Amino acid sequence: MAVFVILLVLAIKTWTCEGVRLPNYIPTLATIDGFSRRILWLDVGPTNNDPSVICQYFIDCVRQLGGTARVIRADNGTENGSVAAVQRFFRRNAQDDWAGLNSFMYGKSVSNQRIEAWWGMLGKDCTRWWIDFFKDMRSNGLYCDDDCIEVECLKFCFMNILRDELHRAARLWNLHRIRPSTNVESPSGRPDVLFFLPEVSNTRNFVTDVDLDELELAEERCCNRIPQSGCCDEFVQLAGTIMEEKNLQFPRTAEEAATLYVTLLEEIENI
Repeated sequence: MAVFVILLVLAIKTWTCEGVRLPNYIPTLATIDGFSRRILWLDVGPTNNDPSVICQYFIDCVRQLGGTARVIRADNGTENGSVAAVQRFFRRNAQDDWAGLNSFMYGKSVSNQRIEAWWGMLGKDCTRWWIDFFKDMRSNGLYCDDDCIEVECLKFCFMNILRDELHRAARLWNLHRIRPSTNVESPSGRPDVLFFLPEVSNTRNFVTDVDLDELELAEERCCNRIPQSGCCDEFVQLAGTIMEEKNLQFPRTAEEAATLYVTLLEEIENI
């Protein structure tokens, strides 16, 4: 499971982009507000290395918020190139010290304690179970990272279940209460409340407005929206045909997904 993270910091004007790689090939993508620690998106997709895919998540987030941060900081990786270009485009006419080229910075993310701590908690509550589950599949000979058919089948069977699990984790996190801390930039309270009512913590929303025409132009030139299944069209069509012929249902649990995975591979092997 590969992980790409964008950390949004509402009150201190900076968003931080970070990439973390975990076992298996179902990338997890997320956006977190660094002030409130509210999860703005948490999803799964087929890749965390394609700049156009990463940029689509960024654009969707900007559209939802109605604007972008004053500054974005990211790892020095090629996957962040489109986000850098689009952010600088959005901020090219700003009248502050972080306009244009200054609105995106490359830098190490190891100092970002907020996001590191959050991924640790998500791993304990959610992703660690899935990592162990997929490791068991590999150990039992059910899954091989180098087999493109098995990779596609894994995504087809598990992607929606993983997505639902992550969305549930995000909802629970956004409603939980953060305990008081000595860090004044990390106030206590519920992430949803801190994010939507920053005035309660004596701060304000620093999101910079983005024109809709500019947003659509950036999306057209720099983005690529991925299919929900994360699979290529050919595999989706093949798997769908098999499921229809065999009267198979989409899974609702990890165990049902594993059963469907094995069944589809057996049917494909017999073609």
